Amino acid sequence: MTEMKSTREIPRILIVDDVEANRFILRDIISEMGYQPVLTEKGTQALKMVQHMKIHLIILDIAMPEMDGYEVCRQLKEDPATREIPVIFISAFDEPADIVKGFSIGGEDYVTKPFIPEVVKARVDMHLKLSEANRSMMEMNRQLQKSVSEQLKQMEAERRSVLYALLRVARENACYDDNYMDRLSYNCRILAEALQMSAMYGYLISDNYIDTIELAAPLCDLGNMAIPTQILQKQGRLTPEENSTMRTHTVIGARILRDIGNAGIDNGMIHMAVEIANSHHENWDGTGYPDGKKGEEIPLSAQIVAVAGAYCALTENRSYREAFSQDKAFEIMEEDVEIKFNPDIFWVLKKISRQLR
Repeated sequence: MTEMKSTREIPRILIVDDVEANRFILRDIISEMGYQPVLTEKGTQALKMVQHMKIHLIILDIAMPEMDGYEVCRQLKEDPATREIPVIFISAFDEPADIVKGFSIGGEDYVTKPFIPEVVKARVDMHLKLSEANRSMMEMNRQLQKSVSEQLKQMEAERRSVLYALLRVARENACYDDNYMDRLSYNCRILAEALQMSAMYGYLISDNYIDTIELAAPLCDLGNMAIPTQILQKQGRLTPEENSTMRTHTVIGARILRDIGNAGIDNGMIHMAVEIANSHHENWDGTGYPDGKKGEEIPLSAQIVAVAGAYCALTENRSYREAFSQDKAFEIMEEDVEIKFNPDIFWVLKKISRQLR
């Protein structure tokens, strides 16, 4: 008995032939090989049997009543559950066209009658070994893909941790509240979910978009890590030179994120983060920076972060003032509707005010 038979379950061979004498000859050959023969005289029965028991190989007659071997093989190969079972055709036909037809519908081999036991044994053993090798290769590939996927996830998690660590430095330089990033993420998600339900923006916002903006939104001010602390924490009005320096945080943040994206980390999230970092200070009327975009020229993700970010900023403590109440924050923001903010997005934010943090 071969190593495969001694270390694994005994292969079960399905013999399908409407001639009883042929079935018994093949049964004896398969039994002599140490394998388990299973017999049936009809193709329809064979199709049912492979659904209820594990079959390792099928020896299939071509010329049968009701359903011939070609049709049985075709149905086996169309079913994902049975397409990997090797099929060896048996037939008295030895015309090349018949043999070619068998191979064209997925048969693995072709043995002509009358049977030569040594030939049958050699073909059965060969295709069982090939089938086992294919299964082993598929399992190795599956395990390899799983391992690679897990390693990539770990690498992305590590890189994202570094990314958010840099963001915490930028946040601390600007003296934001400890929970600023969490509030911004949450409020952007809630706002995006509400916009998904609207006729105007629903077709643009998928579930994946919502998940992505939740991750990407806090990266809007990543460029602050390159801005001098005395400018970020200055309590009075910035000079024109200081204001010009402050505005560079948008392009600096976008550039950092592009570099990270080019290194291969989570490109879907990074792509949106670049949009947000570069454009979240663009104004609806075109008076913002860095590019003076206006209206729908501004990426939707940046419009959402601009509105949610302004709300978060107004309702948190800053070094130079106490947090405003929600009502007062909305009152201040309303003065900038159609100037800084997309009016449709602002009114949706106000409508979901009870859900905001």
